[in-house]
Amino acid sequence: MKAKISGVGHYVPKNVVTNIDLEKRINTSDAWIKERSGIEERRYFEPGTDTVSSMAYEASLKALNNANLQKEELDFIVFATLSPEYNFPGSGVLLQRKLGLKNCAALDIRMQCAGFIYAISIAQQYIESGTYKNVLVVGSEIQSNLLDFSDKGRHISVLFGDGAGAMILSATNTLSGVKVTKVYSDGELAEELYCQHPGSSLKEPYSLEMVENGAFHPYMNGQNVFKMACTKFPEVILEVLKLENKEPKDIDLLIPHQANLRISEFVQKRLGLSDNQVFNNIQKYGNTTAASIPIALSEAIEQNRLCRGDLLCLAAFGSGFVWGATLIEY
Repeated sequence: MKAKISGVGHYVPKNVVTNIDLEKRINTSDAWIKERSGIEERRYFEPGTDTVSSMAYEASLKALNNANLQKEELDFIVFATLSPEYNFPGSGVLLQRKLGLKNCAALDIRMQCAGFIYAISIAQQYIESGTYKNVLVVGSEIQSNLLDFSDKGRHISVLFGDGAGAMILSATNTLSGVKVTKVYSDGELAEELYCQHPGSSLKEPYSLEMVENGAFHPYMNGQNVFKMACTKFPEVILEVLKLENKEPKDIDLLIPHQANLRISEFVQKRLGLSDNQVFNNIQKYGNTTAASIPIALSEAIEQNRLCRGDLLCLAAFGSGFVWGATLIEY
């Protein structure tokens, strides 16, 4: 058995926040943001309306409709997020509850920007082993309320947005579907991109001083992250291609994790890909972490950038460091 993409869907909040809007809030500029990241706007959640699981629910309903499946046909949920609603339990069971499913298992994973690739790898194994037939793979993030909008954190806060994407992988006995997935990690430089708290390493009770000192805000060594991403992205893409006896020219569409348009452009040039072979939408949504790939995939399909039988490559790199790629005959 192979795992094929039977349906996709995405949801983004209605609240559009442009670079001009951010200029009014923090010491930055539209030109600075676009030059360094390519981002022009992003979406921020509506408090009281949007939650990580509610956005995932909307994306999942669209994926079910796209797959022509009933929600009761789902066997398993793999939910990727670094911003769950609660410290515990995970958001997977909250999505399960919203879908009204009683006999469907749910698994949460926290693999940051590579979360969706890791989630695909998990779903792929369950389907290929014959354990499950229809697996809902979700990436959903609310990050706008976790960012530091002071001068100290402005280089990070301008990059991120909120949203959700969903994919249904279904069992098939045809040759189409997920061909190969490779995932990797290296924790040697974990603190180059991380958020320290809330964490169990705390030696004293949480305090207002910790909040004021930024312990609950993400930290990123941007130059090092950029350098590593530009190395690992093409490396793992070339690996999955080689495993299938393919070359970059055989890719019909590459959807990289939407972290930085400059990284995507570097990878495109490194692999010798044309503009028609690469899909980017970071300009509209910023970095939505685990949600970025499924949002982009859903939009690419809506825009007829991907047709059945096309060779699709998805790739990501993120905090950990973790990275991976998958090659799929759509």
